[in-house]
Amino acid sequence: MKTLYLVRHAKSSWSDPDICDHDRPLNRRGNKDAPYMGKLLFEKGIKPEKLISSSAVRALETAKQIAKEIRFDRNSIIADERLYHPSTMDFFRVINEIDKSIGEVMFFSHNPGITDFVNFISTFDIINIPTCGIVCIQFDTNDWKELSNHKGRVTFYEFPKKYFG
Repeated sequence: MKTLYLVRHAKSSWSDPDICDHDRPLNRRGNKDAPYMGKLLFEKGIKPEKLISSSAVRALETAKQIAKEIRFDRNSIIADERLYHPSTMDFFRVINEIDKSIGEVMFFSHNPGITDFVNFISTFDIINIPTCGIVCIQFDTNDWKELSNHKGRVTFYEFPKKYFG
């Protein structure tokens, strides 16, 4: 059994138009939502063995805040530029490098790629994963390299507006 947590980065700031897209930080709401969602994951007993994030500032900040709440070593987060505006194939390239001894992995990435990937790899049908939305998918396989041959089962879908309206 393999479990994949797909997290869209929290809400980012557009206050400085001179900052390039890759370097945009989280805004106030993003800095509130990310720790909240991390606490929610901690309460669910979520303990991924690996966190892999887009190299974009807003994704890494989201990953670090969630990591803190779930008691994951923030210095062990892997930044991977392939998760910055990824295609479905980019997700598979990263997944195929995960050692099969690891059972649970959490990705932090961006739309539209993360929504497209969730729709491709599972039976879930969603138009848009909102900022700081989290989809958990389980796969009946023992090797990450076999994920492309499986449709995963979504076990939960969480997002901040579910709690904050």
